[in-house]
Amino acid sequence: MPELRKDPIIGRWVIIATERAKRPDQFAGQVQQLPAEKPCPFCEGRESQTPPEIYAIRPKATAPNGPGWELRVVPSIAPFLGVEGELWRKGKGLYDLMNGIGAHEIIIETNQHIYDMADLSEEQISKVITCYIDRIVDLERDKRFKYVLIFKNHGWIAGGGRVRHSRSQLIATPVNPKRVKEELVGARQYYDYHERCVFCDLIKQEIDLKDRVILDIDGFIAITPFAARFPFEVWILPKKHCADITCLNMPARLELGRIMKKVLAKLKKGLNDPSYNYVIHTAPFRREKAGYWKSIDDDYHWHIEIMPSLTRVAGFEWGTGFYICPLPPEDAAKFLRGVEV
Repeated sequence: MPELRKDPIIGRWVIIATERAKRPDQFAGQVQQLPAEKPCPFCEGRESQTPPEIYAIRPKATAPNGPGWELRVVPSIAPFLGVEGELWRKGKGLYDLMNGIGAHEIIIETNQHIYDMADLSEEQISKVITCYIDRIVDLERDKRFKYVLIFKNHGWIAGGGRVRHSRSQLIATPVNPKRVKEELVGARQYYDYHERCVFCDLIKQEIDLKDRVILDIDGFIAITPFAARFPFEVWILPKKHCADITCLNMPARLELGRIMKKVLAKLKKGLNDPSYNYVIHTAPFRREKAGYWKSIDDDYHWHIEIMPSLTRVAGFEWGTGFYICPLPPEDAAKFLRGVEV
């Protein structure tokens, strides 16, 4: 019989459709027929084919916008939001408007033509994490911005594009995203009642139960969430409470690089390199003003959500806000635990 599960953070309901369930190994897709790859502008030696770099990890002896780098950040050539100008908030009847101000950057994660982050070294992934943190800290200085979302689209189905070079993206926005607000509200409500972080309680319960734990390494845990929206959805959370990813010191960044590589390698090997998206949810910038949300440092907990593209969202999901997941997350976790990498 199908089972309805409620997300303990935002209250979203998910249907675990057991009557449609497949065995975990049946989700391993066939090799995708991808469109022809465009010439890659992101490889070392082709720096002139991208906009000038905003940030780079490179030896001091090398010049900006030239070879020798390990990681680069450049502006998107097709930005969703533009960095120049003022917000100019205004109303038009019952509608609110503002200029499309923001930042849209591409994080080129390696100078080599490697497609999948799972194939990068743990050390290189930790450098990507350092880049994320440095860029968030820098963009926080711009008072027009309230939030920075880090995300990756890997594979054609997940919006990865025709250039198969490992990269992720960053978008700074002048408003807080609705999805993050839902987590903030749910976390604060839980904290107001329990005087504890809901994410910390979730981590403790998952470690005690073990059914949905994929990996528990150093200071991080990887789980399939209780109310998973998608087959093989994975969350990576720090076991030590912190609202901002920017709190990570260098040893913790290496630990995060280690668990991210292992999780992504398990997905790649166990599911035949599926397309996926991941997002990093961290606390918004705290701008002092009336009604300032003072409890975020106590009630919120940053984390990474990885969502393989193995099913499609259709009419029922769009119409109700429910998700239908045809694989119990306990089965997904057990399968991934068994994938040797």
